[in-house]
Amino acid sequence: MSKAQFAQRRDGRVAAVQYLYAWSINPPKNLADDLHTFFENCPEPRDHYAFGEELIHGLIAHAPEINARIKELAQNWEFERIAKIDLAILRVAIFEMIYRKDIPPIVSINEAIDLSKQFSNADAKRFINGILDRVKEQVGRDARKAE
Repeated sequence: MSKAQFAQRRDGRVAAVQYLYAWSINPPKNLADDLHTFFENCPEPRDHYAFGEELIHGLIAHAPEINARIKELAQNWEFERIAKIDLAILRVAIFEMIYRKDIPPIVSINEAIDLSKQFSNADAKRFINGILDRVKEQVGRDARKAE
């Protein structure tokens, strides 16, 4: 993957986390219209965020099962008390680890840790890393290889 492709994927993840954070607080009545408005206000053209938009659609489609997995793995944490931004980061990474076999799980974990440093507090990275390490063990594939 080239530097430009990597940067574009990073921008897509950032957009996905930002959108899913807002979505978790106030789900839209019309997803297509809401996404149009969201991407209209981003600094790059919408197609620049195609990867992020794929993550958004995929995550929303699989939200119940991803949420169930977070609830199962977040021992000693009430789901409703997990910070919404941390949930958005976890959801994106878990979606990638389970449904995007073209992305090595370790990449999804590292990206999630970086996102937590950018958007959350200092303690979030340990919490997020702990959950994602357990997911990595559950997915049953080489953590360092894409399939």
